[in-house]
Amino acid sequence: MNEKFKETFREEAEELLGHLEDILLELEEKPTDAELVNAAFRAIHTIKGSAGMFGFEKAGRFTHDLESLLDECRAGRRAVDKRLVDLSLRARDKIRSLIAQDDSSAEFDAEALAMMEEFRAMAAESSGKPAQEDQKPKADETGRQREAMATRVLEASIADSGADGSGLSATYRIRFEPAPDIFLNGTRVLRLFDELATLGQLSSMPDTGRIPMLESLDPETCYVIWEAILTTSAGIDAIKDVFIFVEDSSKVKIELIDDRLDPSEGVRKLGEILVERGTVKPEDLGEALRSQRKLGEVLLERKVVTDSELESALVEQAHLKKVQERQTEGPSMSIRVASDKLDELVDLVGELVTMQARLLRTSVELADPGLSSIAEQVDRLVEQLRDNAMGMRMLPIGSTFNKFRRVVRDLSAELGKNVDLVAVGADTELDKTVIERLNDPLVHIIRNSLDHGIESPADRVAVGKTATGTIRLAAEHSGANVVISVSDDGKGMDLSAIRAKAIERGILGPQEQLSEADALMLVFRPGFSTARNVTSVSGRGVGMDVVKREIDSLGGSVSVESRPGKGSTVVLKIPLTLAIIEGMLVRIADEFYVLPLSIVEACVEANDDDSTDGSKLVQFRGDLIPYIDLKEFFSVPGEPVENRQIVVVNVQESRVGLVVDAVIGDNQTVIKPMGRMYRNAVGLSGATILGDGRVALIVDCMKVVEAIPERELKARSR
Repeated sequence: MNEKFKETFREEAEELLGHLEDILLELEEKPTDAELVNAAFRAIHTIKGSAGMFGFEKAGRFTHDLESLLDECRAGRRAVDKRLVDLSLRARDKIRSLIAQDDSSAEFDAEALAMMEEFRAMAAESSGKPAQEDQKPKADETGRQREAMATRVLEASIADSGADGSGLSATYRIRFEPAPDIFLNGTRVLRLFDELATLGQLSSMPDTGRIPMLESLDPETCYVIWEAILTTSAGIDAIKDVFIFVEDSSKVKIELIDDRLDPSEGVRKLGEILVERGTVKPEDLGEALRSQRKLGEVLLERKVVTDSELESALVEQAHLKKVQERQTEGPSMSIRVASDKLDELVDLVGELVTMQARLLRTSVELADPGLSSIAEQVDRLVEQLRDNAMGMRMLPIGSTFNKFRRVVRDLSAELGKNVDLVAVGADTELDKTVIERLNDPLVHIIRNSLDHGIESPADRVAVGKTATGTIRLAAEHSGANVVISVSDDGKGMDLSAIRAKAIERGILGPQEQLSEADALMLVFRPGFSTARNVTSVSGRGVGMDVVKREIDSLGGSVSVESRPGKGSTVVLKIPLTLAIIEGMLVRIADEFYVLPLSIVEACVEANDDDSTDGSKLVQFRGDLIPYIDLKEFFSVPGEPVENRQIVVVNVQESRVGLVVDAVIGDNQTVIKPMGRMYRNAVGLSGATILGDGRVALIVDCMKVVEAIPERELKARSR
């Protein structure tokens, strides 16, 4: 099997398994919802069928018993309960593992064998011998989904091999009936379809109707017939060439369906396809249509068609619909692209932005009107390219939020607590790199809320709360940042316990005072924990320090709010992207620095009398705001400069002034990581290359502001 096919199948299966997890978690809350039961069954059936089709036989065999169990629920012979959902979720994890490992050995491990035995035992509790008819999936429920998955896998490989949708002019129906002994001469049938896929847009489906019962099965005999739909501009001779070495011993039938599909005619109807194939007689079709029910169901009930014949016709219908959509809309509206290719694109765009800055600078230096005009046009194009490239990396954070439903479910059960997870703002978009790095910090915060924040049901009822606690996960945009908050309605943080632990560890002196905000931030110290007992969930002081370290590395900030008896909230503020930002270029002595433009409010001229009562405060729009001299902060040598500038920035809902020697102007900033020697430099988050080749340092304004005494920050609020 083509490795590209297998890799694409893994990606498709990962999405489907994620969807299955969501279905099962919802099914636990609504155990009588027949639609959810059907959806879970269809997902498992699709995975089973596609796993076998793409060479993951072990995963397919494991999935079969779970499919049978869900079929019992679908038939109404077994009720959905917590035990079944627990087992299904564990099975989902095991299927994911089997697909990832792609283990070709025939033996299952002890865990898989135990689960398979439990599947069978639970199925036997409701029905010792399920009816064969119930075990057969309905073609219009599962065949369409399984073939859609197979088609996506094949189309992804077409895209990788360079065959696009342009120029497709004819659609062919191919029926390949291999010789029974085709395996004995070394022919690999699926390789033939790999080759067909390089010719154009391919959809295929195996017809397994001739496979005999196990006792009559000859493992060296091929019983399967393949049907395929191919849209290509290569011509019929190219298709015949694919089968040139097997045409003498096998049966190959190639029919031209349409040489030019007319989108205005709409999607071809299922009945038309079945009649054209000779599968259904016109009179049988007319009688079935008069029943006013789904055509596929009626034809199956009356045994006019078999499952395989119906599924094959459905695949053809879906294929023709896709081709018509491509003719009206052009190339496919979405394709699957490897993330490393997107990363490479953004890196190249970053280099282009740097070169464009040099071009603009050169045009100014040469004072050439023609060159300046070209440079401005290129600048606009580069800006559009940058925005489009960055947009490709933006993903909704909801996919990450959904993962935590399982975390909350499993951990609350382990702790004996009842907890609901509420997600808000799941459609908020964020750079994929940032999303990937947010997973671990959010897991630590949620685990901490579950273990330390939410009380047991009895304790909650005793203080007048509902027995079920709530964790609220919310995301929203705030300028060039995203704010993510994790709130719980638990008991809140015990400030006295935090202070006592700080004194015990020598962080705080016995008589030393600590503000509430500073006391809460102690939970992010490495090894800091107020838990009396070490458990499998917490108590070792590992976790919350990881949160702060990871968020700091993203150029973000973390803060905590807590109210005794009401709950706690952890707030993460992180940049939308780590690649390219709009910045304000400033000069300090002979060095250049970049401030994120998204937090800049204004620039004002600094005066010698800005210091008020010995404190560094400046008047700004009727308020006194604190300021800090960046030349002093970064210890930049240089002579005093007259007419210095104060850049007013808004950091963590507070206005702060940053004093610089001069403001140069806006700058598209391609963020480069700091070298290993400067990785821990305070107040710097990266570097960038200017148009003239010089290096400018990117200021981490949050870290700079942390150096200002808290009393000055809070002296004048907005």
